[in-house]
Amino acid sequence: MSTRTTVTALATAVLTACTSDDPVPYDASAEQHEQVVEIRGDTTVVRTLSGSVWGAEATLVPEFAIGELDGPEEYLFGRMGSFAVDDDRNVYVLDTQAQHVQVFDSTGTYVRTLGGRGEGPGELSFGTSVATLPDGRVVVHESRALRIQVYGPGPRETQQWRYSTDGAPTPARPVEVDRRGRTFVVGIQRDPSGRIGLPLIAIGPDGTQLGTQLPPGGGFEPPSLELQPTLGPFTSKRLVPIPLTARHYWALHPSGHFVTGISSDYRIHLELDSGVLRMERVVVPVAVSAEERSYHREDIIRSMRVTQPDWRWNGPPIPTTRPPFRGLAAGRDGRIWVTLSTEAQPVDNEFYDPQVPNSEPVLWRSPLRYDVFEPDGTYLGTVVPPEGFAGARRPVFDGDHVWAVSQDEIGVERIVRYRIVVGGG
Repeated sequence: MSTRTTVTALATAVLTACTSDDPVPYDASAEQHEQVVEIRGDTTVVRTLSGSVWGAEATLVPEFAIGELDGPEEYLFGRMGSFAVDDDRNVYVLDTQAQHVQVFDSTGTYVRTLGGRGEGPGELSFGTSVATLPDGRVVVHESRALRIQVYGPGPRETQQWRYSTDGAPTPARPVEVDRRGRTFVVGIQRDPSGRIGLPLIAIGPDGTQLGTQLPPGGGFEPPSLELQPTLGPFTSKRLVPIPLTARHYWALHPSGHFVTGISSDYRIHLELDSGVLRMERVVVPVAVSAEERSYHREDIIRSMRVTQPDWRWNGPPIPTTRPPFRGLAAGRDGRIWVTLSTEAQPVDNEFYDPQVPNSEPVLWRSPLRYDVFEPDGTYLGTVVPPEGFAGARRPVFDGDHVWAVSQDEIGVERIVRYRIVVGGG
């Protein structure tokens, strides 16, 4: 069963006051947004054929920033490791140098500090990331210690949850929570053949370890090159993914389900209790220039020959077009954010050092752009972040606001709250 729907998209927006929480206002004039909805067994496919609900690109306009180079101590960060936002739009910043969490209200005003370096109740030694539970409690993941510190709901209430895994967990992925009050951390799981997976370990609202789950599609193997260095009498084998080829991406949705996609095609899957929602969109492939392909090829050859001097290219070539996307995220409101592939440009490497073997005078950089979908698969449009927006530091998306780390020209990092404005405001 399929249906075709045509929606009159909304083309422009007027920037409202920074303190307003009203929805983004739109102009009535717009291009047409056309999508097809098909039901295939337990899968609902929402395919966007043209246009978008917004009808124009959106930008992010800063409303305020948290963090200073000089000033009151409570606004200074030693090393910003992670941050979170709760339902009241309070902001929680984990300083991994000081091992404490600084709490700011919805206007960016300092409120209090949680934790502190130490081994006592509520103190932190290895805190790597922070999140907030629906009931207002704050959780900090101490990955090296296999534990989670819990603050609240009362001002002086603390708990410590421990969990187990087949091996030492990786701290690379921040702790996450869902609307049911479950907390998720990444662990290590070995199957009978010895293959290692990185499942999410689920922990209940009372600290009980509930089990593990691997994101769907995790068995995908990207096109790779083979490295076989010899160390004494031993020869090892390692596979190195080819640059700019498809990857498997996933994110945890606030519903507790997974958002997944293999970037060879623009197909994003959201698990639901009733089945699967699949979002598709027609996109024009982004070309990879001959210069950029040569750069990546030479970089791979140089790094491979460090451990295997006679190494030769032994896999498929670097592709001439990019995969349609290079990342997935889920907003607190359930929207799906897709990091798009964009055309890369060469930029001078300000840290280039000819005395360092792998230092490059020129780097290739791709500007950030996001596609945004409603939880029902409706395509809203594209968001273009401003200069300094650090997308790799896991922004927080919630309705018409985005919180993200931003770095100024001298390297000072701040948490900035942005407002989504369609059509330039």
